[in-house]
Amino acid sequence: MPLLSILKYPDPELRKISEPIRSFDQNLADLAADLRETMLAAPGVGLAAPQVGRPVRLIVVDWSDEDEGYGASTLALVNPRTIEADGRLTYNEGCLSVTDLQSKVERAERVKVAAQDLEGQPFVVEAEGRRAVILQHEMDHLDGVLFIDRLSRIKREMYNKKLKKSQTDGEAKS
Repeated sequence: MPLLSILKYPDPELRKISEPIRSFDQNLADLAADLRETMLAAPGVGLAAPQVGRPVRLIVVDWSDEDEGYGASTLALVNPRTIEADGRLTYNEGCLSVTDLQSKVERAERVKVAAQDLEGQPFVVEAEGRRAVILQHEMDHLDGVLFIDRLSRIKREMYNKKLKKSQTDGEAKS
């Protein structure tokens, strides 16, 4: 399974709204497997198909318990949607598409998400704390929303300025 290239902010492909998946075939299974391998190699705790240039509603997440070890259990969610959310939680987030930035983001503390598995069978997953944050973060990607969009305007501007400077410095060294 090939590792996929992860798009980096501000790539406009990251802003596309993803299409629902209607075909549950080997291509979908292969994409989910490639997403999983790419996520684990990055390393990250979640990856959405739009982050690799595939604007479809598919995410993979590391669902491992702390005592299991990283990547021991992963979950693929097709066409996920939040059906319940409650509580508030502030969590320090980062993103494989937004490099060199971590910041606190407020999200729902508990979520219930309806999705389909890779065969198209519906299921519901309930999550709280860290797992709830991961699900919400990855599902945002399906709607073209990045965690940087949830930061204050000042933090976004500071990051954009830093990014622009590093790109300018990189061009000067070429």
